[in-house]
Amino acid sequence: MSTARYWRVFVPPSTFSIVACDLDRREWGVAVQSKFLAVGGLAAWAEAEVGAVATQAWMNVGWGAEGLNLLRNGVPAAEAVGRLTAADPERAQRQLGVVDSRGRSASYTGAGCLDWAGGRTGDGYATQGNILASGDTVDALAAAFEATRGAPLAERLLEALERGQEAGGDRRGQQAASLVVACRGAGYGGSNVAVDLRVDDHPEPIAELRRLYALHRLYFGTTPAEEWVPVTAELEQELSVRLARLGYASGDLESDLSAWAGFVNLEERVDSAARVDPVVLAELRKEGS
Repeated sequence: MSTARYWRVFVPPSTFSIVACDLDRREWGVAVQSKFLAVGGLAAWAEAEVGAVATQAWMNVGWGAEGLNLLRNGVPAAEAVGRLTAADPERAQRQLGVVDSRGRSASYTGAGCLDWAGGRTGDGYATQGNILASGDTVDALAAAFEATRGAPLAERLLEALERGQEAGGDRRGQQAASLVVACRGAGYGGSNVAVDLRVDDHPEPIAELRRLYALHRLYFGTTPAEEWVPVTAELEQELSVRLARLGYASGDLESDLSAWAGFVNLEERVDSAARVDPVVLAELRKEGS
């Protein structure tokens, strides 16, 4: 009688990420891509006025909450990394990136992470990756972030992911990506979650994340007040006609506009009938033509 033996080999998820902040905008965030299903649910952590954490490779999922708790209590990024890794007997297989409330950053790569593995740190950011085509990926993440200074943090992080993928990305390919940005009061309804987008399983997750971010900007973005369009008598007539075509014809423009905007998830882009957000105007012209 023959006896067969079977082994299940665990291959750590190949991942690259960037944790970063913009102290002028008071934004902290994480962007990550991995050959790992729904990586954003485990790897990316950010809290407004506290910092951001990325845990990856053979990830210790507890490092996200534990890392933010250390940062919340004033522990600098490098010390937080030191404490987390020192307490973990499996740290040789782990990878970690942290940025704190003051923009200090730190990156850790365990000696047992699969090649190519490593990280880079700079002013307000840390990039890291494992099972990469080469170190060019984390270098591209860093270069893209530095080159986009002045743009909203979400855009800088997404640009960094795109450049990292172009530089080689994961040796095992793509599967999931995530973009998280925290900023006090900047999210829907005044929440601190400014952006929280995930692509859990897709052949081109970064491209899909870019598409989702465009929708996020449509629904939840803001247009500078000086760019809003005054509602003249002529425009009021146009708005009323278009809203009536869509079934909003109470005779009260402000009420009808608000009701329609809420129906199409644009309610945060409407504040009165005296002026209109150009994004809302463009959508209404498309829907009510």
